[in-house]
Amino acid sequence: MIDTHDILETINMIDNENLDVRTITMGISLLDCIDSDIDKACTKVYDKICSYAENLVKTGEDISREYGIPIVNKRIAVTPIAMLAGANPGASPVRFAKALDRAAKTVGVNFIGGYSALVHKGFAPGDYALIESIPEALAETEFVCSSVNIGSTKAGINMDAVKKMGHIVKEAAIRTADRDCIGAAKLVVFCNAPEDNPFMAGAFHGAGEPDCVINVGVSGPGVVKKAIDRAMENHKPGEFTLGEVAEVIKRTAYKVTRVGEIIGKEVAQRLDLPFGVADLSLAPTPAVGDSVGEIFQSVGLSSIGAPGTTAVLAMLNDAVKKGGAFASSHVGGLSGAFIPVSEDSSIEAATRSGALSLEKLEAMTSVCSVGLDMIAIPGDTPAATISGIIADEMAIGMINSKTTAVRVIPVPGKGVGEKACFGGLLGEADIIPVPGGDASTFISLGGRI
Repeated sequence: MIDTHDILETINMIDNENLDVRTITMGISLLDCIDSDIDKACTKVYDKICSYAENLVKTGEDISREYGIPIVNKRIAVTPIAMLAGANPGASPVRFAKALDRAAKTVGVNFIGGYSALVHKGFAPGDYALIESIPEALAETEFVCSSVNIGSTKAGINMDAVKKMGHIVKEAAIRTADRDCIGAAKLVVFCNAPEDNPFMAGAFHGAGEPDCVINVGVSGPGVVKKAIDRAMENHKPGEFTLGEVAEVIKRTAYKVTRVGEIIGKEVAQRLDLPFGVADLSLAPTPAVGDSVGEIFQSVGLSSIGAPGTTAVLAMLNDAVKKGGAFASSHVGGLSGAFIPVSEDSSIEAATRSGALSLEKLEAMTSVCSVGLDMIAIPGDTPAATISGIIADEMAIGMINSKTTAVRVIPVPGKGVGEKACFGGLLGEADIIPVPGGDASTFISLGGRI
């Protein structure tokens, strides 16, 4: 039986606490588009995406209107394009990127992910060419997002790829310097990348996935904060411990995940597709009241970055995962808490004030659901230093059997304290310093860890 209290509570979450379905993401396999003729391959890619996703945006908008639940983004994730590019030696993979971009524009989605390569154990045909083409591809397209998985718990870390990605990140920023380096903001380097992640920029459609599937990403950091605040207000000091805080988070995560799964299954049913996973990730936006960082203040820290921050994040991430798992048998993707600096007003303010450094952010990634995310760094940061940052983050993921990622943006011509503005959900951030020292000799060794 549907409880009236639950209905009113959900309405309040949507109206006043920024609950939304952050994305419905259609995953599409392009393995049957492989062709030795790249023109034919690109045509197959475009046609298949447009065929499957023709009604994705309209269906999302119809359901959002009928259910009264905001569906912020409609996106597509495809098979890692390096798997297709291997059949076209000598041809530029950028042609695939442009086909993806045309398809995204035709069907009206916000982003299309999957300009990707999986090289955690080595480079296969097509991988290296695709990686080298990433800066050009991101500069010449509007909707395409890129990711490269360079490490895993089982295979270790491909240090040759680590070395390469330092240069690629820097080049992607330089090629889009006129747009505050949006290219680097659409590029993620992963360890243990999930195959069913619906969130950009790291989404791709894994080889083990069905031909086409609907995944949903739901978010609600504002809902979690308000739930904690209410619980705190209703108890006297000393009556409410962190154990009770975790229970509040789990119950809230359960409710939020249920909302996402209902929407995802409805979209899948109307498009006659299988439903994949619900990814409950506390993914903030720059809007006030939609911040992960504010949750830390609700449990007694002066701000995110204060001593105790990593412990709070561990509790938050654990409780979100447990609440989500109880709500659905189809939880997947990243599912946890994100800490993207430019996308969260509270986290951005903490980095601007000096309360939160790159080193502290790295420590926090050992317990959050992703990694170093949307961090603006000085444009003159050496490629070897970026590679060193990537290597450190990959090591955290490999050893701890978790997904970690790096999305840093070296902003050409700008230094510490200056601002980079990415716009929309990507927000803005002050440029923060990177650790000193020289990693170039270490990075040049290559090999595998």
